[in-house]
Amino acid sequence: MQPNAEAGVTTATFRWRAILAAVLAVVGLAATACLVRHPVMPAASGTAPSAIPAPAVDEPATGRPKAETAVLAGGCFWGVQGVYQHVKGVNAAESGYAGGNAATANYETVSTETTGHAESVRITYDPAQVTFGRLLQIFFAVVHDPTELNRQGPDVGPSYRSVIFAQDPTQRNIADAYIAQLNQAGVFRAPIVTSVSPRTQFFPAEAYHQNFFDLHPNNPYIVANDLPKLDALRSTFPDLYRG
Repeated sequence: MQPNAEAGVTTATFRWRAILAAVLAVVGLAATACLVRHPVMPAASGTAPSAIPAPAVDEPATGRPKAETAVLAGGCFWGVQGVYQHVKGVNAAESGYAGGNAATANYETVSTETTGHAESVRITYDPAQVTFGRLLQIFFAVVHDPTELNRQGPDVGPSYRSVIFAQDPTQRNIADAYIAQLNQAGVFRAPIVTSVSPRTQFFPAEAYHQNFFDLHPNNPYIVANDLPKLDALRSTFPDLYRG
């Protein structure tokens, strides 16, 4: 995933980026698939992570299945996956694509910004340790900026949009209530543009995208854009941080 700061990047450029990423993956150099342009702040619109309140509506910590699934999209999936892999109660986090169909669920095609997919992360978690509402609190506080439309920092296009793919009515109610709560409280300086969409098929991303955050901590894109998010998780949610 190679970020760009201009919306006018051509389809040819997107294709070139995808081909480059694939070639680099083959030779074990996928760490340069993203090139840093501008850092993404860990909190949205100048808001401190600590200012993001916990959701007033949440699932119970008991009486739920031992393993549940959440699918969240908030920009480059490297950082989203990386943050949630360090959250207590998260059993697995996988980068992938959601919102489009199977035929176009591959990096090269998604990068054309014509498929309807969003770069997403499928999170498997234990609600007895971390609830869906707490996952959303982390999502809004440190993972991404929910006020940016069809982009995230230097990454531009609808595949980088902010989406909560609700897996069931309970998640839908929690997500809708939390967004309303944050908007009513005026937590962010701009309106939240995060959408809440119904459950859709999730397609795992290519192998070279998986665990990229932990495998390439010195990659310039990770250093500038994603390590600050992990630092914010550690300092803001010490009870949920897992080293």
